[in-house]
Amino acid sequence: MRVGVVFPQTEIAADPVVIRDWAQAVEGLGFDHITAYDHVMGANLASRPDWRMPYNHDTPFHEPITLFSFLAGVTSTLELASGIIILPQRQAALFAKQAANADVFSGGRLRLGFGIGWNQVEYEALGTPFQARGARLDEQVDLLRRLWTGKPISFEGRFHKVTDAGINPPPVKKSIPVWFGGASEASMNRVARTGDGWIPVLPAAQAAGKVAEMRELVQQAGRDPATVGIDNIIFVGATLGGPVRTPDDAAADHAEWKKAGASHVTLHTMGAGLKTADEHLGYLRRFMNAIG
Repeated sequence: MRVGVVFPQTEIAADPVVIRDWAQAVEGLGFDHITAYDHVMGANLASRPDWRMPYNHDTPFHEPITLFSFLAGVTSTLELASGIIILPQRQAALFAKQAANADVFSGGRLRLGFGIGWNQVEYEALGTPFQARGARLDEQVDLLRRLWTGKPISFEGRFHKVTDAGINPPPVKKSIPVWFGGASEASMNRVARTGDGWIPVLPAAQAAGKVAEMRELVQQAGRDPATVGIDNIIFVGATLGGPVRTPDDAAADHAEWKKAGASHVTLHTMGAGLKTADEHLGYLRRFMNAIG
């Protein structure tokens, strides 16, 4: 099973030297991938005293594709994974171009996780409707995959139209893996129909049951379950309201997902009281020792 780490962007400095050194240390520790979250806009709490969502305008977020283009130049083996990009609030053709460039710069190391998101403030600011975002996402993925072939295409859907045009350069393999986040019925069915992988974000106690459920859905969709990856995020901080968890606790979760047959897990170290990049790396080092 491949093991990765969430980029702790809310808790380490925005200094590119710090980010470079952290990423290279992660690579040196033997991790397989870095996952970055996506938020373009943050709500101002001064005008929203009842805001209860996890992020706001004081929370630092690097744009994932830009970040990956930087990381592509300072790492050599790490897969660069989004977890997740809110695709329906972005222009599909422009995103196809940006992602293809990042894939080229990284030598084909890009993996894209998509979802529909929850932040209406963000949708409004980016000029896209919050409604019908699930249908928009499905159409966008179809369009992206066609554009990534590098050939001119004609496409007319409910939300997008391309008339005999294409992007150049295309991704290294003329495609980029597309994974979907979420454990709702709609999200799981989307994975089963068209996803290259699934990012469930569930506790380890649900690993066996949910992996089996996903495999059944993929099989019902007429696809081979072995071709659909599963990458669960392991939270070790107090992000979900629980106690801070030790590296040994995280290793126990890793074992459960491995036993259930997941292809990947990703360690999320934010919210665990780690105040610097070095402290995050110390936790990662202890985790890697715990899993052997």
